[in-house]
Amino acid sequence: MTVTSLLDNPEVLAAACAEYQPGSELQLVEKLRRRYDGVLVSAAVTQAALRHRAVAKFGADAALMYFTPDGYEQATRTVVGTHRAARIAAALPGSSVIDLGCGIGGDLISAARAGLRVTGVERDPETAAAARANLAALELPGEVLVGDAESADITPYDVVFADPARRADGRRVFDHNAYSPPWTFITGLLERTACVKVAPGIPHDAVPEGVEAEWISDAGEVKEAALWSGALYSGAARRATLLPGGATVTDAPETDSGPVGNYLYEPDGAVVRAGLVTAVAAAVDGWLLDPRIAYVTADKLVPTPLASAYEIVEELPYKEKALRAWVRNQDIGTLEIKKRGVDLDPAVLRKKLAPKGTTSATLVITRIGRDAVAYSCRRV
Repeated sequence: MTVTSLLDNPEVLAAACAEYQPGSELQLVEKLRRRYDGVLVSAAVTQAALRHRAVAKFGADAALMYFTPDGYEQATRTVVGTHRAARIAAALPGSSVIDLGCGIGGDLISAARAGLRVTGVERDPETAAAARANLAALELPGEVLVGDAESADITPYDVVFADPARRADGRRVFDHNAYSPPWTFITGLLERTACVKVAPGIPHDAVPEGVEAEWISDAGEVKEAALWSGALYSGAARRATLLPGGATVTDAPETDSGPVGNYLYEPDGAVVRAGLVTAVAAAVDGWLLDPRIAYVTADKLVPTPLASAYEIVEELPYKEKALRAWVRNQDIGTLEIKKRGVDLDPAVLRKKLAPKGTTSATLVITRIGRDAVAYSCRRV
């Protein structure tokens, strides 16, 4: 059964959504089969489960939307889509945007709400039906065409947006050369005014000259990167944007490294991916702990949206026996372990240190030169 079938039978989907509870799918299917076709019921319960999961990405809109499993996985969350759409609308108000590989329409929704004129192209008819239904459900203008991204006529549009498929056989694809449409097609799009959504692991040297790469995090978690070209190019080679606050940085001034100060700063993941760690050092009047490690240290506490701050309590020997004694002597029961530049599994180390007390602490393990070091820290 397809999205189209559910659109033709809204009462079944409404019943499934009204009674859906995570973990009770089988019981709900059995109950609804007494009133409706079994295959249709299975599709409706699957859709209800996807809507439940999609709240994390789409908020209240999820209750009205239609999803496919793969379409949900690759869909852009609303906070990121809104940021991108606002950037396009600020540069080219009211412009026409064609979304190649629009999926279930997450970016179409954000763009339409920003006052852009949207057209989606999606080769899978089922997914295209979901995108079309989502625009209609949210009462937004736009059209969705069934077709191949590489064959679409992009000449009438002001902006091309592309979200190449990064999943194959149900698994994520991390190599940009394995995207679909292929990377050569993507770089061709970037010769005009375009925005392309890519994985955050995109290598810096894969980004064409004259294209801005923007790494985006949401609530401290890196979500994706976007490549901006043509009239959307800001002149910066790399940018980190931190949502939901919207802090952004493009410059990476030269910074020295030196001994640990009173505070340790952990840059946001988007800042690290963008290679802009020294921007944190400049913001807090600090320096790098090691020139090859993404930790900044300083003598003063200077709040910055670009990094989390920790007060250094003491330096500890990086030896399991000594760390175990520290955990016991400090009566630590909740132990956060952060690491960079060292080969260790925090979960395995935590189990070995066996925290069973009543206090909490943060243990930072990193490398300075060739030596591993450990710091007892307090999050501030």
